[in-house]
Amino acid sequence: MARLHRCYSSHSPVTSRKGKPLFATTTPPRALRRARPIVVLLLTLALAAAVFAGRAVAAGPDATAVRQALPAAAAAVAPLPCDIYATGGTPCVTAHSTTRALFAAYNGPLYQIQRASDHSYRDIGLLSAGGFADGASQTSFCAGTSCTITKIYDQTTRHNDMPISSGGYWKGPGANGADVGADAMALPVTASGHQVFGVKVTQGVGYRVDHASGAPTGSQPEGIYMVTSSNYTDQWCCFDYGSGENSHTDTGNATMNAIYWGTACWFGGCTGTGPWVEADLENGMYHTNTGSNKDPNNQGVHFPFVSAWEKNNGTSNFTLKYGNAAAGGLTTTYSGALPNGYSPMKTDSSILLGTGGDNSVSGQGEFFEGAITAGYPSDATENAVQATVTAAGYGSSSGGGGGGTGTTTPLRSANGGRCVDVPNASQTNGTQLQLWDCNGNANQQWTQTSAKELRIYGGKCLDDEAKGTANGTRAIIWDCNGQTNQQWNVNSDGTVTSVQSGLCLDASAYGTTNGTLVQLWTCTGATNQKWNRS
Repeated sequence: MARLHRCYSSHSPVTSRKGKPLFATTTPPRALRRARPIVVLLLTLALAAAVFAGRAVAAGPDATAVRQALPAAAAAVAPLPCDIYATGGTPCVTAHSTTRALFAAYNGPLYQIQRASDHSYRDIGLLSAGGFADGASQTSFCAGTSCTITKIYDQTTRHNDMPISSGGYWKGPGANGADVGADAMALPVTASGHQVFGVKVTQGVGYRVDHASGAPTGSQPEGIYMVTSSNYTDQWCCFDYGSGENSHTDTGNATMNAIYWGTACWFGGCTGTGPWVEADLENGMYHTNTGSNKDPNNQGVHFPFVSAWEKNNGTSNFTLKYGNAAAGGLTTTYSGALPNGYSPMKTDSSILLGTGGDNSVSGQGEFFEGAITAGYPSDATENAVQATVTAAGYGSSSGGGGGGTGTTTPLRSANGGRCVDVPNASQTNGTQLQLWDCNGNANQQWTQTSAKELRIYGGKCLDDEAKGTANGTRAIIWDCNGQTNQQWNVNSDGTVTSVQSGLCLDASAYGTTNGTLVQLWTCTGATNQKWNRS
């Protein structure tokens, strides 16, 4: 999106304008096979039985697609996101993922990489139809050198593949103002135990396909979802996935419809510190129809893997949702009227990832999968898609993410001997810690990881609330997200200090009794800031 007041200044790597971009991105010659679903009838939750057939595309040295029919998949695969969208009457017009198939019958390439050593290319495909990415193929191809993701293939029959963006109003760091591709090895994760790789969008990374086939335009309804993470975000414009302008410039309000994911509070008055799912509708990232977020229940989403959702009927409603991509259902943060001046929508047909509609390139985030639909998906359809997301089994890789685990022990106060305890064994985000008689229960067992986390219950972390730097900041539990306010130095002098603030874990008012609250305070060397891991 474009800004009436830009959020770049010294934070932005981009400062110049040179008019409309030259669309010079080219596709290198390649040979590939791409299996495409023709008919997808499915069953998930309350949906009907599935019958699948495939279609393949072969590309020769001139990159001209020649289609031929393929036999149906040999083994039955459960319906996947775009199968479910089709049955719900809102078919996918794009399906992008570097981790898995989004159609049960798909058996083509997911993305293309180029290695630095000899500039050769490789398409990374699937281990099996409807399955997971062949991460080992990437690892072997990139051994001893670096690799860049040069294209993310569209799994639909529309072939809305996204190459690296050629730039726009705001110039990228590449040649002639183009954006650059993501480091292919920068985001190793697992999916159902398989080694796969996400797209780590650093500032300047962007992908885009213009005049996308079948993309909703004008006030046509549209649905979008993506799987991302709370681990790597910022407040700048714009880590987006969705629809933007074919001109790569700001053409006015309502000419975009994309998910923004990050900590931007463009209109002020936001509750919490984010990150949040917002709608980039051009000239604003909207939490609600007024832009701001005053919902005390929407202070931010903190999961290692997040499903983000936006849908827009083009005239009267847009809806925002999020979910834990590892478990559970969806939470709606807003569903209501479009902002003033945004009805009807005037959406254009460029599909983008990692930038704003005018190629604003200061956003950052992580992308694993996503799709865009023609039509306004029902809640039931989205709930069914969420079920397939959680079934994908996303997790941290041993090569990155949360890090390995160490010894699990209590944290025992040197001033009275009581243990750091989660009251009533709560697993609610924001619960403040206390001291309590040591009892060996799970709500007193802390695991120090190589990522400097202090984990409890497996997926909750000791957290410096709201990245506080003031004395008295509450020590709480929150879903582990990799941010610095969940990183701790366990020091040889017995103190536990926050990496983010430098404050010490502290028993309030030198308390020693059950129920004494645990907080952060300037380090004093006193015994109420000393802890034994035994």
